[in-house]
Amino acid sequence: MLDDAALSVLLNDLESDRVERKSSFSNNKDDVRKAVCAFANDLPDYRQPGIVFIGLQDDGKCANLRITDELLRQLADTRENLQPFPMLLVQKRVLNGCEVAVIVVYPSDAPPVRYEGRVWVRVGPRRAIATPQEERNLAEKRRAKNLPFDIWPVPNATLSDLDLDFFRRIYLPSAISQDVLAENQRSIEEQLASVRFLNVDRPTVLGILTTGKDILGFVPSAYIQFIRFAGTELTDPVTDQQTISGNLLDILKQIDDKMQAHVNVSLDITTGLAERRKPDYPITALRQLIVNAIMHRIYEATNAPVKVYWFNDRIEIQNPGGPFGQVTRENFGRPGITDYRNPHIADVLKNLGLVQRFGIGIATARRELEKNSNPPLEFQLEENYVLAIVRRLE
Repeated sequence: MLDDAALSVLLNDLESDRVERKSSFSNNKDDVRKAVCAFANDLPDYRQPGIVFIGLQDDGKCANLRITDELLRQLADTRENLQPFPMLLVQKRVLNGCEVAVIVVYPSDAPPVRYEGRVWVRVGPRRAIATPQEERNLAEKRRAKNLPFDIWPVPNATLSDLDLDFFRRIYLPSAISQDVLAENQRSIEEQLASVRFLNVDRPTVLGILTTGKDILGFVPSAYIQFIRFAGTELTDPVTDQQTISGNLLDILKQIDDKMQAHVNVSLDITTGLAERRKPDYPITALRQLIVNAIMHRIYEATNAPVKVYWFNDRIEIQNPGGPFGQVTRENFGRPGITDYRNPHIADVLKNLGLVQRFGIGIATARRELEKNSNPPLEFQLEENYVLAIVRRLE
């Protein structure tokens, strides 16, 4: 975080294109998110953070805004609307005698960053939607970075290994706003590159997982192993098993159907009240945990799948790869503490409507289990895997 002296210099520089000032957040939410998006894209390649000051007029004078903890939380959540997540810090500061909220936005390692399907950039006084050439410039910057595994190019893959019909009909309209698509004259290669499915002339891991024709041929671990046991031990007889594979959308649809088929619904009869149907497991909780497993698992250097093992008294959901980044054994599952081993897979899941909001999967699962009267959710955290245990409703 910049110190007060450095922030004051930027605050007083009314000509700087690394600074935006807003008198409040409630009346400028859209503009603040566009500004964060533009600073994260760093089109001029300053390689320095951009600053959004909340609580200042355009001329730098104090707006006398009260900076509350709730406002700081809302400002921190602005990145939820951007994909991929930019890195930002939010703090309350007193600068030149004025109480302000400061959003420090760091240049993204994987541009272009989008807000509501649009790439916003800033050069000098101009903040606007990026032109196709500006997007290409941002993509070129991305190739020079140390990229996360999910957007590594797949060496032996070619454009013919992608289902381009699925990409055009299903994925592209979910990721890019309709007005941008209507004006889009780009080639299919440029469209794929814009959403990180192509790196130079090679499909990325992300492109294969989302639109690949032979996904396991390139990413052997990209499946779910479902097993239903007739008992409570791994040595008990198996009554149902399936290797669930396909693209990310297909996998989650198939596992959802499998869970629906195995969940039992009983009658909860309360004296004086109508009968109420109650499942032994709430589907929403299971769905959240499986999406989390796919999103946060490690794909490289392992052939291990996500495992869903269904016993008579519990369901175990295990994904390869332990806690990542700022998430540790000590703070795992705590609200507001999250990190992304596969940030672009997370984006795809959100674009496809499989994730409604980032960072609340475990909290949602816990809430649904409590509402259904199931025992509390349990976790086993190891260096190489995370195991979620869901106990059956008694």
